[in-house]
Amino acid sequence: MPGKPSTATTAPAVPAARTAPVDQADGTASFDTDVIVVGAGPTGLLLAGDLASAGLSVTLVERRPDKISNITRAFGVHARTLELLDARGLADELVSKGTPVTGMRLFRRLSLDLGALPSRFPFLLITPQYEVEKLLERRARAAGVDFRHGTELTGLDQAPAHAPASATAELRGADGTRSTLRARYLVGADGVRSGVRTALGLPFPGVSVIRSIVLADVRLAEEPADLLTVNGAGDTFAFMAPFGDGWYRVMGWNRSRQVPDSEPVDLDEVREIARRALGSDFGMHDARWISRFHSDERQVPAYRAGRVFLAGDAAHVHSPAGGQGMNTGLQDAANLSWKLASVILGLAPDPEALLDSYESERHPVGRMVLRSSGAIVRLAMARTPLQRAVRSLAARVLGSVRPAARKAMGVVSGIGISYRAPRGAHPLTGRRAPDLRLAEGRLYELLRKGEFVLIGPTDEAALATAAAPAAPGRVIRAHWPTGRRTALLVRPDGYIAWAAGRGPAA
Repeated sequence: MPGKPSTATTAPAVPAARTAPVDQADGTASFDTDVIVVGAGPTGLLLAGDLASAGLSVTLVERRPDKISNITRAFGVHARTLELLDARGLADELVSKGTPVTGMRLFRRLSLDLGALPSRFPFLLITPQYEVEKLLERRARAAGVDFRHGTELTGLDQAPAHAPASATAELRGADGTRSTLRARYLVGADGVRSGVRTALGLPFPGVSVIRSIVLADVRLAEEPADLLTVNGAGDTFAFMAPFGDGWYRVMGWNRSRQVPDSEPVDLDEVREIARRALGSDFGMHDARWISRFHSDERQVPAYRAGRVFLAGDAAHVHSPAGGQGMNTGLQDAANLSWKLASVILGLAPDPEALLDSYESERHPVGRMVLRSSGAIVRLAMARTPLQRAVRSLAARVLGSVRPAARKAMGVVSGIGISYRAPRGAHPLTGRRAPDLRLAEGRLYELLRKGEFVLIGPTDEAALATAAAPAAPGRVIRAHWPTGRRTALLVRPDGYIAWAAGRGPAA
């Protein structure tokens, strides 16, 4: 591994983004940029910022004009996502802008204690998506990302095998001007109607789960008893959460009013659903935004097609139950960014295997999120006596059986997500690393350099001879503050790549 690893806890100056990237095979200026990211939502912004922070040239293409407010359905940031933002120095600022919710009541029977999550962030942070985007955009711009707003992807081509490997995007500007942009890799983070996925010809199989969901951001005359309120009653269900600045997000559904998304919606309809599902409309008034939408469960069969990758809603979409959509997309980006950077910088011993691991790790997670969010929404939609009995039983089990509750909270919060480890690997391999206290500081502060962290005994000779596999990129050495003799190699995305217990290997 080149160079002497650093143990500094603060991020270094951002490397200057590369210009006129050259093809490693013939040295010619064959590429316009290293990576094209399509879509400037949270997933695309985090990915682009990571790649640019690693010293790569990144062009981010977004069809929306610049500086246009993007009020969307996402409202909450879960614990695992906050940990990933902490590894980028952004979590504490975001937490200061939102409302932490440590308890969650579902269906008036089930109370979940998020304060028991084993994380520095044992809560769900209620904050609008645009606050997340502001922080990620600021970071991406500071890292040198080239933003191209008002630009739409109209076509995509991958070079044949005999040419320098590349992906070429065909673009159209707001004024109708057409251009092309050639890159080593391209990532589609452009949402449920992904132009990248369409250009690849990939199917998006699935079903429409629920129609005619209404959303509104409102003021309330009366404050609800619970910070986060979810309930289903009769043919309705509703959800309500505070943004922390006097505004509340309300989501509702009425089985007896299933109309197209284009059908107008007003505050009276939202009030009526809330009264039936929650027992009160809490004096809703002054709605700043109301919309109607439908919810699908879909997942693309492949997250990678040659030099093109899909992430976030472009790869998977599901019901808003559990608030996992934006969070899953950000976790996709954190998984893919360090792998792409390692390959482009020539630091990966087996580039294709490393890139393929993005799909093999994240596709099962996407499938799991579809199932968990689908289970929540189907419980909320329970109509028959049998279905409601099942809902009551599920609430009792989760409320009284602690392991079941911990597992459920681990899935929804992302804390419990892990990746499959190779046969014979240490049991910790593939698991999320908690924010360990080390002699050099917190683990997630060390991860802000975007490098692997090798943790071991204070005996430097023992650590230097640890039987860890070769890791892409440089490695920061860190040490236990106690006499612990185990060793861990933590990936840039906060997952354990390798571990050894007591003995010669450790």
